[in-house]
Amino acid sequence: MPSQIFHPEFKPRPFWWETYAPEAQAPIDLPKETRVAIIGAGYAGLSAALALNEAGLDCLVLDANEPGFGASTRNGGMVSGGVNVSKRYVARPLSAEEAVPFLNDAADAFAHVETLITREKIACHWTKAGYFLGAWCQSHYRAMEKKVQALNADAQSGAYIVPRERQREEIGSDYYRGGMVVERAAHIHPALYYKGLLNLIRKRSIPVAAKTPVTGLVQSASGWTVETPRGPVKAGDVVIATNAYTGNVTPQFKRRLVPVGSYIIATEELPPDIAASLSPKNRSFADTRRVLTYFRMSPDGRRLIFGGRAKFGQTDPVETAPILYRFMLDRYPQLKGTRITHAWTGNVAFTLDEMPHMGRLDNLHYALGCNGSGIAMLSYLGFQTGRKIAGRVNRICAFDQEEFPTHPLYHGNTWFVPWIGRYFRTRDWIDRNILG
Repeated sequence: MPSQIFHPEFKPRPFWWETYAPEAQAPIDLPKETRVAIIGAGYAGLSAALALNEAGLDCLVLDANEPGFGASTRNGGMVSGGVNVSKRYVARPLSAEEAVPFLNDAADAFAHVETLITREKIACHWTKAGYFLGAWCQSHYRAMEKKVQALNADAQSGAYIVPRERQREEIGSDYYRGGMVVERAAHIHPALYYKGLLNLIRKRSIPVAAKTPVTGLVQSASGWTVETPRGPVKAGDVVIATNAYTGNVTPQFKRRLVPVGSYIIATEELPPDIAASLSPKNRSFADTRRVLTYFRMSPDGRRLIFGGRAKFGQTDPVETAPILYRFMLDRYPQLKGTRITHAWTGNVAFTLDEMPHMGRLDNLHYALGCNGSGIAMLSYLGFQTGRKIAGRVNRICAFDQEEFPTHPLYHGNTWFVPWIGRYFRTRDWIDRNILG
């Protein structure tokens, strides 16, 4: 099967890059000093820069690669309305009361992205068509029934339960045991959204130094010296916005983040009747498996974009494409014989408590740990971090906490991730086949 599933014009790169790919940037002269240095030019870094600029503070954004080369132009383009907050498999699940402030801020994160796209007229195929979360088993469906009220009360989700006998109204598949719809959710073209943010940065003349890795951070009484191969830059404050690409320069953050590869495929253009049947209401989809899958139609409605944790760890996306293809056929048998035109990967950053975080550690500001909700959460937390530095916040964000958990035996080496994958697969099998 593997050789037969690839289209003759197959490309091992993101489908999104057909419209906008990270571009080589003209080198800029590094300033000798800046009020704030932002490390990482993804959603969080650019959002922090925009907030600082609005407050009248100068800043410099540095990136080790071309801006947008990481997950910001590689993800599935799904914007959740808070449904993933407090979804924990490893840490203790939040109680209903504990989850309220996080759900409130998750709702604000969604509103922030929607408002930004609308106000700045960012052409990124923003489609507020809702989200269907498929129940992997009956126990997951029962858990959804308990969660709906909190999502509606605290995240304004517009959520409701869909029993199995009615799920064909939402998805052209009988694979799930029912599910939940979240109306306050959207999907976008993630690379065009990133392009829109970068255009705003350029319009405001905020300097972005591409291909400028930070090699050291030295603190002094007056602030920081940010060391790069192109020379040092003095900064009053530093923001760490490197997420799943956090490296050895900031070991205190590397040991708090677990980078996991997420893999995505795009199908060839589908016959119109088949394409229309997959998502009758143009919703985006995910399921409650621990070995998660997520999928949606392309902006033109002609292809299926299908992603998931095909393997735990880092591997070639071409190697994982047949695994995703099999997952896709499990859900949509009618796609048998469809070929793949693109396959790619990018890193997602998980935290040890499975929650996004912003705050200050060792006098470094940070916005990290998207846990798969990067478009909304990192855009929002980056923006909130910029406002916090500028002294423009009137309340503390729920995700801004003193505690950013780590483990004494974890220092950034993800050798254990494949073992967690095996455990998750076993638990998924038990949930589906034994517990029902």
